Amino acid sequence: MTFRVLHRYLGYFLAGIMMVYALSGITLIFRKTATFKVSVHKEITVEPGLDAPELGEALQIRNLLPTDNDGTVMVFEQGRYNTVTGEADYTVKELPYWLDKLTHLHKATTEDPLYYFNIFFGLALLFLAISSFFMFAKSSFIFKKGLWFTLGGIILVLIMLYV
Repeated sequence: MTFRVLHRYLGYFLAGIMMVYALSGITLIFRKTATFKVSVHKEITVEPGLDAPELGEALQIRNLLPTDNDGTVMVFEQGRYNTVTGEADYTVKELPYWLDKLTHLHKATTEDPLYYFNIFFGLALLFLAISSFFMFAKSSFIFKKGLWFTLGGIILVLIMLYV
């Protein structure tokens, strides 16, 4: 099998994966905003008597700030927490389930089995990039023009990283 054949069929296979990665990558750009997120109401019981930082950690709410605390009920922007019973009633903004699963592909770490998929995907993209240089004769106009486009892509990334 030649580079051309491997490149072609791997390219077709990865096209679908790249479309999914593109959508989840665009979604991740907006991760610190409410874009794409929906309000989810939660009622859970956590350990009673927590202070604000501990409660924020237990509820997975960053920078939880109480607006009122009468000793029994702590009120915060997202909801309420009963310090005696440990009952928390609050609303958070989350990505819809399917979109959260999609974005999880980008955020997979070595503790997550998805990281094997990410390694395969990265290596496959690297193969596609390298094998594209074997598609045309080195003396051809298309190959030489392709090298200029490659250089342009490298320069663009460097500019974006350092500006």
